[in-house]
Amino acid sequence: MAADNSVLLGLVEEFVSGQVDSKAAETSTGVKNGQFTILQLVEALGVSLSSSQPQTRGRGVQLLSQVLQECYSSLSEREVEVLLAFYENRLKDHYVIIPHVLQGLKALTKCSVLPPGSAVSVLKSIFQDIHVQSLMLAERSCVYNILISLMESKEEELKGLGADFIFGFVQSVDGERDPRNLLLAFQVARNIIQRGYDLGKFVEELFEVMSCYFPIDFSPPPSDPRGITQEELVLSLRAVLTGTSQFAEFLLPLIIEKLDSDIQSAKVDSLQTLAACGLTYSHKELAEFLPGLWSSIRREVSQTASERVESAGLSALSALVSCLSRSVLNSDSEDVLQVFLSLVLKDCQHHLCEPDLKLVWPSAKLLQAAAGASYRASLIVSAAIIPALLEQYNNRTQCAHRRTLLEVLQGFVQPTALSRPADGEDSVLVAFQQSLCGVVFSALTESSAGLQVTATRVLSALGQQPGLMAQTDVEKAVDHLSRLILEEDDPKLSSAVVECSGSLAHLHPKAFISRLIPRLKEEILSGQSDAAVRQRCVTALASVSSLASVVQESTPVLLQVLASAHTGSCGFSVEEVAAVCISLQKIAEHARDSEEIGRFFHDIIIPHLLGLCLQAALQTRDAGHSSPLTDEAVLSAIVPVMSTACAALRSESASRMAAQAVSLFLDGDVSFLPENAFPSKIQLLQSRAESGGLSQLVCLLMACVCSLPRSVEIPEIDRLLLQLEDLSCTCTHLFSFTSAAKCFAGLVNKRPAGEALDAVLERVMKRISVELENTSSGQRTQAFTLLLWLFALLSDPTLGSQAADGFGVLMSDCLDVLNRGCHADVRIMYRQRFFAENSTKLVQGFNSAEQEKKSCYLKALSHIVSNLPRQVQLTELPALLPLLLEALSCADQAVQLSTLSCLQPVLLEPPEALRNQLEALFSRLLALTTSPAMKVRIASLQCVHALSRLPEHTVLPFRARVLKALAVPLDDKKRLVRKEAVAARAEWFLLGSPGGR
Repeated sequence: MAADNSVLLGLVEEFVSGQVDSKAAETSTGVKNGQFTILQLVEALGVSLSSSQPQTRGRGVQLLSQVLQECYSSLSEREVEVLLAFYENRLKDHYVIIPHVLQGLKALTKCSVLPPGSAVSVLKSIFQDIHVQSLMLAERSCVYNILISLMESKEEELKGLGADFIFGFVQSVDGERDPRNLLLAFQVARNIIQRGYDLGKFVEELFEVMSCYFPIDFSPPPSDPRGITQEELVLSLRAVLTGTSQFAEFLLPLIIEKLDSDIQSAKVDSLQTLAACGLTYSHKELAEFLPGLWSSIRREVSQTASERVESAGLSALSALVSCLSRSVLNSDSEDVLQVFLSLVLKDCQHHLCEPDLKLVWPSAKLLQAAAGASYRASLIVSAAIIPALLEQYNNRTQCAHRRTLLEVLQGFVQPTALSRPADGEDSVLVAFQQSLCGVVFSALTESSAGLQVTATRVLSALGQQPGLMAQTDVEKAVDHLSRLILEEDDPKLSSAVVECSGSLAHLHPKAFISRLIPRLKEEILSGQSDAAVRQRCVTALASVSSLASVVQESTPVLLQVLASAHTGSCGFSVEEVAAVCISLQKIAEHARDSEEIGRFFHDIIIPHLLGLCLQAALQTRDAGHSSPLTDEAVLSAIVPVMSTACAALRSESASRMAAQAVSLFLDGDVSFLPENAFPSKIQLLQSRAESGGLSQLVCLLMACVCSLPRSVEIPEIDRLLLQLEDLSCTCTHLFSFTSAAKCFAGLVNKRPAGEALDAVLERVMKRISVELENTSSGQRTQAFTLLLWLFALLSDPTLGSQAADGFGVLMSDCLDVLNRGCHADVRIMYRQRFFAENSTKLVQGFNSAEQEKKSCYLKALSHIVSNLPRQVQLTELPALLPLLLEALSCADQAVQLSTLSCLQPVLLEPPEALRNQLEALFSRLLALTTSPAMKVRIASLQCVHALSRLPEHTVLPFRARVLKALAVPLDDKKRLVRKEAVAARAEWFLLGSPGGR
């Protein structure tokens, strides 16, 4: 024990007299380990703590405080009581000691064994003996942290202080300026308000000491290590100011005053704070200030050019109206909501009737914000506004005026979440049902496409609200929509009509089944309409087919189109047939949400598609007549239809689908196909027959089996994989062996790890190796496609370019087989791992390759980098930049385009390495602006545009050179190129000029 005391005395001596700060950590470790106690430390410090020299006393207190910060949790209640008494006494000591005293108190107030009454004693000592704002930043932070700790552990004691606690806090925080301490002070104030402390007569004082920071005007310095943002300060202060209705009489006039500010951020902050008040205050606190608040909000919304200010103003108005709507009506008091809305209507309603309609939108937005705040408000505003709008619409003759009024009406017809009627309540629009429908139907017959577009949106809003459209109105609406689909060719109108049809069909399916689908079917199959009309009809069929009942009527029409295309009876082009498949895919997407739709696709659609494609392939083989259904573009469009539907199948249907598809392709079992008139012993996975023919249908096998859930067991999987492997390696038809390779990959991807999978991979690798090593083999391309054996082939004279493109296949998303939508096993961060494992090999291969073969390595590298996440690109770019710049000089346009697509997003926030290569970068980019390839010209112009955003001093030397080079693409024969050139040149022209950025 004597030895321990001597060690402790030595530590104290070295810290206090020797100024060795590291001894504090050693002392803390000794206390933690039980080598000595806090009491022994105090005894050892006795001489230092009672020294006549302030610096010596300060070092003694500092050592004790630093040890307490590490060991406060092990103190007993008696020890804490003694130490608190000591520290409270030291608050009266010399000013150089105060910082260390506060650090000790901060540690002690975290103890879980604070004696009763200690919190009050500590706070009284701090408030009486210390002028907080005369302390340094760290010491002020200590005071605020002491308050926060005591409010957490001794709340009842602090509340017992009453208004004295509030007064002490106000004095402590008055004049605080550091943002770090302000966050702490705001937290204390928020706790005071939210936890029910008695503010007493110091309500105004607390408000004044907090509101002097409103609105927050703070911009953190660049590279601020503290990470404090203006948003944090704004939200923290707002929570204080709006936390209690006792601040209302002071805050609301302050908001009105601050809204006169010329600073946009101050206006936005004030309006957002007002909106927050609506959640806390009642109508009683707001009533006195409503006229002034309304005047300020109306002015800001009507006169501002800022969308932020306008949006904040409308939100504030909505919050006020919502607050007033919560008021309880008494027989002896006026309706505050009615009074306020009367004021709003008085100031805004007349603008809707002015001939030039200049102020119609600001007024309409204000009225819509008020109406959308509550059901009660919606009733009052709608009763006054909708009849006036309907009257104005009928009185106007110009389509532009009518369109404006209808757009305004749309805002009142579409209910918000707050204004929707509760269960059992009628819509506020019930009284205007007939008039609204009449106006919409009238607008749909107008000659103005813009007016018709707006009418479809209003119609959609009406149709989605129960009780606003009778059955006769729904049928009339469907007839109007059918007419517009067939007769109007304006793209915007067609899109709006299709969207409206989709929304109404979900609510009124019977009307669309009985009226729209038969009419569209007749038009599509009549053979008399042009391709554009048929395309609109097909798109509309897909849009309305979101319910199983509609799907069962619409998809047979689309299947009939495919059958007619196969027979050639209606003269459908390949593009039209592909468009029909796209519509079928959109319908199939609803199978994810509807098991009934999934079953319908399984039972009807997929068998019909397989049957039609098989008929087309057999007809092509036997009769030599080519059907559109054998075209690779059509087959590629059918694949996502089947894969989307199969991916959504439930387990039983999925297992049956797997069995049917496998038996069809392995054994030629056509029993489940409709119109079973196929020859027996069809062999679909044989490559010896023809140049495409039956073998290309393997893409449909891929669509069926590779999109099923991983839990579905594929029958005869080993035999199937063997057949696919053989087809992949021996077939000479590109589409067929590529599809077979994809199907093989999809099946292997879902196969569980184990000996069976290892055996399959070993067999395939051996076969591929043999084919690739035999340079005279005619099946090297097929073998390479099956498994992209990339690194050995980048320098190959015949397969090098394909190998480089293979990197793009590996790194990009696969749309038809290896993706999460098809339940494939896609490992996290596989792109980053692939890059990490292979980028070094590519760089080494580039450095050692012959000049004419370097482009393959550049293309491969470009494909990899362009598909990496942006953050990885920024990290890896410095090392790869020389090669990417070299790639821009490569003659291969695919390499150029891939590299440009990689560079363009990086140029928005370029790393330092790129800024050191600006000369080389500009030289290559400007040369590419006259490339023969349009896509390369566009991409290079986008990169040149992005470079204008770099710091001005770095790019200004290139300004004249860039402007001269951009004169050429300004006269480019392609409009898209000219558009990019104009945008880029405008930015570069303004660079460094007065009025520029």
